Amino acid sequence: MILLSMTLLLLHQGYALISVITVPLGQPVTFMCLFPGAEYSNTRVKWYKQSIGDSLLLITTLLKATSTPSFEKGFNSLRFDANYTTITSTLTILRTVQGDEAVYHCVVSNWSDEKWSGMYLSLKENTQNTAKYTVVQWSTASDPVRPGDSVTLQCSVLSDSESKSCPEEHKVYWFRAGSDESHLSLIYAHENRSDQCEKSPEIRSPQKCVYSFSKKVSSSDAGTYYCAVATCGEILFGNGTKLDIEAKQRTSAESWGAV
Repeated sequence: MILLSMTLLLLHQGYALISVITVPLGQPVTFMCLFPGAEYSNTRVKWYKQSIGDSLLLITTLLKATSTPSFEKGFNSLRFDANYTTITSTLTILRTVQGDEAVYHCVVSNWSDEKWSGMYLSLKENTQNTAKYTVVQWSTASDPVRPGDSVTLQCSVLSDSESKSCPEEHKVYWFRAGSDESHLSLIYAHENRSDQCEKSPEIRSPQKCVYSFSKKVSSSDAGTYYCAVATCGEILFGNGTKLDIEAKQRTSAESWGAV
């Protein structure tokens, strides 16, 4: 289990980097992307938003010559601002709304290289008294997993009954890192339902909540899946479940062509 509170999460020797930023709903927030000016003398910076289960949405593209940023459809200068210097780029949301909760990707590229970093924005109305949580992951996938198989990933969230919990419910998300571990994608969120949790009659026993994520997989779904719990200004990640998908075997007719 990995615990974050306004800090950085580094997975798999630095290949996937995501920061978690928590701000009160309605307040501004600024995301910062750092890059060495000497190495990226001819850089282009793209900012993307990725909401739960959605694909990447381009917010803006910045070049060094950019004086006033131009925003894509759905984003405008009344709520967003962006900046580009020789070593940094920033994206600011001037006033946050609930729909802003998402992963924001910064992509820095030149002619030969591209680097990704991600910032997860969590919006909270109260960030006091975090409960102690433990996140445990497992999978019902068969071995090997083939395209077309149905796979269920499961996540147990254990909370310490003796600790003071937040007045709000926790939120549970699934993230996926692709086979190249380049960046994390937010793919699913669970609604808070009482039937997902069971409280032990033992006073000192933890409450247990179980969440499942199922889908029929294709070869493009390979990667590592992380269950994450966001609560009280913190986000806790499980250790991840790696999903390897075996390539579909070609028949003789497919290999040589039908006679």
